[in-house]
Amino acid sequence: MTQPSRDFPFTPAGVLFDMDGVLTSNNVFHRQAWQEVALSHMNLTLTEHDLDTKVDGGRNPEIMQRLTGRAPTPEEALRFHNAKEERYRALARGALREVDGLSGYLGALAERGIPYALVTSADKVNVEFGLEALGLAHRFPLRIMGEDVTRGKPHPEPFERGAALLGLNPAACLAHEDAVNGVKSAAGAGCTVVALSTTQTGAALLAAGAVRVVADFTGWRSWLK
Repeated sequence: MTQPSRDFPFTPAGVLFDMDGVLTSNNVFHRQAWQEVALSHMNLTLTEHDLDTKVDGGRNPEIMQRLTGRAPTPEEALRFHNAKEERYRALARGALREVDGLSGYLGALAERGIPYALVTSADKVNVEFGLEALGLAHRFPLRIMGEDVTRGKPHPEPFERGAALLGLNPAACLAHEDAVNGVKSAAGAGCTVVALSTTQTGAALLAAGAVRVVADFTGWRSWLK
């Protein structure tokens, strides 16, 4: 969809994967949960623009602040988080499928000895729910989750921590994201970002700092030197 700023194929030293929208195209369930719970708990009617620009990417308290203009109290944040994520899991249960080409890509990374890790804003409960539903829990023992950072996406900290988990400089890592704030986080950390167009337009992802946008992971086995 665009000319990358570096040559492809290439072999990264490590790969960092977001979860929602990258391992599985599940954004429809998250968005519905946000709309329902924002209405019931905050009396907010979220538009598609709100979902595109304020909801995708980041931890729930940070998203709540974007939506309302004020930081929620710890009690408000916990109450909303529990309601929203319980609703998400109810909507997504039995419906999650991995993005096309993912298993083959992960296999190719393993064959080449390229380490990889999960870097997600999701909490431990949702990470375990998602990875178990996809049959990928054993593939992602290395994880940076929402609880592991003090500043969520779009801040670079999540991907800085993900690279450190692999013992690498972020500049040596390839990152896969689907959200504008996620791309900003990974690019801000210094990663090369190849984004997936599962939740955002290619133009928005490129403007955020991705060097290439793809629909899925089909063919990525052959893209690794």
